[in-house]
Amino acid sequence: MSTKGKHRRPRTRRFTRSIAVAGTGGAALALPLLGAAAAHAATAQPGTAAAVLPVKTVQSAAAVQRDAGARTYTVRPGDCLARIADEQRVSGGWQRLYADNRQAVGEDPALIHPGLKLSLGKKAAAPATQASTAARTAEAVPAAAPATAYTLPVAVPIVGTGYHVAGSMWSSGYHTGIDFVVPTGTSLKAVGAGTVVSAGWGGAYGNQVVVRLNDGHYAQYAHLSQLSVSAGQTVTAGQQVGLSGATGNVTGPHLHFEIRTTPDYGSDVDPVAYLRSHGVAL
Repeated sequence: MSTKGKHRRPRTRRFTRSIAVAGTGGAALALPLLGAAAAHAATAQPGTAAAVLPVKTVQSAAAVQRDAGARTYTVRPGDCLARIADEQRVSGGWQRLYADNRQAVGEDPALIHPGLKLSLGKKAAAPATQASTAARTAEAVPAAAPATAYTLPVAVPIVGTGYHVAGSMWSSGYHTGIDFVVPTGTSLKAVGAGTVVSAGWGGAYGNQVVVRLNDGHYAQYAHLSQLSVSAGQTVTAGQQVGLSGATGNVTGPHLHFEIRTTPDYGSDVDPVAYLRSHGVAL
C-alpha cells in the first residue's frame, strides 16, 4: 500500500540522562545530567534544564579543625603525656606532644598539672614574658625592692602543725615542714627571689610549687588549688606562686611549707629558723 497521504510521526531526538546525587546537609537532590550533545548545545531548548549543578563535598567543622591543627587539650587529674598522646592520636607520640608544649610543661615532662592547656598537632605559641606575668600579678614586688629581701609565704601567718611534730601519719615519722592555716584561695608568695624548678602534681602533696631560692635553698608550697607559675620561671620576693587549697593527702585547706637543701623530699630544714635568719619575724 502506498504511503502517500499518510502522516508520519516525527522522530524525536533522544537524550541520554543519568542521575547525580548532591549532598545538601543530609538531604539528597536528584539532578539530571544531560548527554554530551545537549550539554554542548549553544542554546538551551525550551522546557529543558538550562544548567548542570556542580556536586560539592562539604567538609565538617571538626575535620577543618583537625586539618588546621587548631586543637587544644585541657589536662585532667591523673593525666600523663603518654596517655593524652595516645587518646588524642598525636602523630609522634608523647615526645612530639612534649616538644610542642615544652615551654608550658617545663623541663620535666612527668610534671603536668590539671588545668594546663596543651596544643595538639602544632607547636604552642610562646607564653607571655616574665615582665608581663609580673605585671599581672596582684602582689608583685615594686621594682625598687632589693633582690635580697625575704617575706612570709602568707599575709596572715597562723601556724597549725609545726616543724618536726612526731606522728605515724607521716612517712618520715615527723612533720617535714610547717602548716599555715588559711582558707582555699589565699595568695601564696615566694619568700625570696629565685627560679621555679617544678610546678605541678606532687602525689600526696597535691598541686605543688618548688622554688630554688638565690641562696641555694629550696622552698616548697603544697596542697595548692591553683598554680600561678611554671617551671623555669624566675620569681621575686613577694610574687604570687599560687593559691592555697586542699589537694593531695589533707584533712582540710592549708599551706604546707618547707625549706629544703635540695629539691627532694627528706632534705628539709627548720623553715621558721630559716625565715628568721633572713630577717622575717614569725
